[in-house]
Amino acid sequence: MDPRVDRNSTLLTNSPVGRIGLVVVIGVPSLFLLYFFAYPVASITIRGLTTDGSFSLAVVGDVMTDPVLLAAARFTVIQALISTIVTVVVAFPAAWAFARFDFPAKRALRAATLVPFVLPTLVVGSAFLTMAGPNGAIGTDLTGTLFLIVVAHAFYNYAIVVRGVGAYWERIDPRTEDAARTLGASAFTTFRTITLPLLAPVIASTSALVFLFSFTSFGVVLLLGDLKHTTIEVEIWRQTTAFLRLDVASTLAVLQLIGVGVILAGYGWFQRTTAVQFEHATAPTRRPRKGKERIAVTLALTSMLVILGTPLLLLVIRSFTNPAGGAGIANYQNLIRLPEITAAFVNPVDAIRNSFTVAFMTLAIALVIGGLAAAALTYASRRVARGFDLFVMLPLGTSAVTIGFGFLVALSWPIDLRTSLILIPIAHTLVAIPFVVRTTTPALGSIRHNLREAAAVLGASPWRTWWTIDLKIITPAIIVAAAFAFAISMGEFGATSFITRPSFPTIPIAIFKLLSKPGAAPFGAAIALSVILMVITGVSMFVIDTIGTRTSNEL
Repeated sequence: MDPRVDRNSTLLTNSPVGRIGLVVVIGVPSLFLLYFFAYPVASITIRGLTTDGSFSLAVVGDVMTDPVLLAAARFTVIQALISTIVTVVVAFPAAWAFARFDFPAKRALRAATLVPFVLPTLVVGSAFLTMAGPNGAIGTDLTGTLFLIVVAHAFYNYAIVVRGVGAYWERIDPRTEDAARTLGASAFTTFRTITLPLLAPVIASTSALVFLFSFTSFGVVLLLGDLKHTTIEVEIWRQTTAFLRLDVASTLAVLQLIGVGVILAGYGWFQRTTAVQFEHATAPTRRPRKGKERIAVTLALTSMLVILGTPLLLLVIRSFTNPAGGAGIANYQNLIRLPEITAAFVNPVDAIRNSFTVAFMTLAIALVIGGLAAAALTYASRRVARGFDLFVMLPLGTSAVTIGFGFLVALSWPIDLRTSLILIPIAHTLVAIPFVVRTTTPALGSIRHNLREAAAVLGASPWRTWWTIDLKIITPAIIVAAAFAFAISMGEFGATSFITRPSFPTIPIAIFKLLSKPGAAPFGAAIALSVILMVITGVSMFVIDTIGTRTSNEL
């Protein structure tokens, strides 16, 4: 066969989908995303740019001249920029330690860095309230300050820098640096002239991701900010729920989408134009030898444990501090025993049950839609796969608040779904699909076609072949994808805050409502519920890390 023949012809011949199946695996996810993502986002855009059914920039002009909204936009950019710089600076030493050295419990510590990133933002906010909020551990109330918001974002995004920069740094051959040191260059000169230029692309790309997540931050800013320290994301929610100014909220959503689009476009362009090719996947690591190396690695890891561990440890300790004083489990008991805390707002026990229900529904929908999308990316032509991959990833770059608001604006046609509880797992699915696709696509692509051919020669039907070969190979990836979808759903707050019904709250909604009620008892109950949610998320991440590591070792 001519090696220049496009791989799609071979894949279609040997894959279990065929040409008709390929239309299905592309069509079903496309229709889902078109109706539940593209249509609501387009509706927001149209609503923000029209007045009385006619195209108009009047509302845009009002928004651009409103001092309060301008202050929110300005603060959004400033806090995202400062958060990015602080995150890169504080996480850089740990990235260096993981990239260059071996040390005890390295894999466990690397996995631990991911815990803050996958925690629900309300849990992160609650953790920092226990540390620097009213009656916090440090004795000073820092809520409503830029400092606390930046520190929380650095905590939340720490893993992006450690894992992104660290993985890239591992591929730089240390012999290049050793050669410079042999020629008389100091450690700083070697880093400045050799290592830093090689790391520049990954520092820029990870910085763009940290900026994006800080730019669209909602739960953290909602809990730790105030009227002077608010972001566009929070203003969209406030203009909709508090003032019912849907035109202003729509315009803000459009402006935020433009900002996110610019960030993503710049991120993609920089990755394409600054990519560096390496001769090997990873460079060898070693134990720290010199006294200075041991001290530096110890300080880097200690700082990491302090930065990541302190808020979570204080959160757990605070959950076992009774409202009346002393240690105990009163906060957990209050989730059940004190109707004066829960009845007026939300029943936390019902919220836990509702979150599990929604999470399992999200898991099922995301596996079906994401699995079909992964099959499309695996078996379609390169050109189709490239465009479809971008379309599937778009929800990841769109704020959850915009998605939830879009549901309220758009989903009244052809059937009014705005009051339907099915919208909650669908909103969560939009966030989970990119993770499912990224997890299952490599597994599908790893299946050798000669296995299917051998099964066919032995008389196995296509269905039997899929059941006995394909499914067995991709099962670990499916479990990891399911755990991701489950964890994402359990902690999702932005979109849920728009579309949830008072009779059907989830855990994040219950935490927010309890935090909104004055008094030590509701605050303690909210902290206890945050710890429960943290444990659920942590177990999900443990499943992901365990199965992912086992699968990598088997391969």
